[in-house]
Amino acid sequence: MTERDHIQVREEQANRYASREDFHTIFSEHRTELYQLSFLLTRDPARAERCLVSGIEDCVTENRVFREWARSWAKRTIVQNAIRELKPRPSHSNSLLSGAVFPDINQLSSGPGGHFAMDAVLGLDDFERFVFVMSVLEHYSEHDCGVFLGCSAREVREARGRALEELMGSSHMESFGEPTVHEQKR
Repeated sequence: MTERDHIQVREEQANRYASREDFHTIFSEHRTELYQLSFLLTRDPARAERCLVSGIEDCVTENRVFREWARSWAKRTIVQNAIRELKPRPSHSNSLLSGAVFPDINQLSSGPGGHFAMDAVLGLDDFERFVFVMSVLEHYSEHDCGVFLGCSAREVREARGRALEELMGSSHMESFGEPTVHEQKR
């Protein structure tokens, strides 16, 4: 292979990865959505802003990421920064929810009447809120939630169950014209 061929291969490989400019564009174009994710996790405007700014810094200085994964990576860094900021831990309630069956999560969060009022989500305890946002709204697997939060998949399932029970039991489901999480994302 000639030197020119080596240069061309390196350029092609470099073009597959997200650049600093790609991340700046993502954070600029999706600022509202990324801030909302940060705010839902932290429940505090100042912390949400810190997590967002740290997310930008982390994305432009960390390892290389495929360009197609850059937006997901941006969200991932915000989630990780929020976890570092709040350190949510499982509450070990004596709930009987571990064996309970809940409606399909995708139907709850996307069907008519299944939008969750932002105030209700913000009212959840830290760990339950993190699990709900990550698993229901961001579609992280139970395993991935557990890895990020340093707990078991069972603890994730139980926390999601408690969150859904609280959200479904409260009259905060899209009923009184309150802004919902899905309306805020738009």
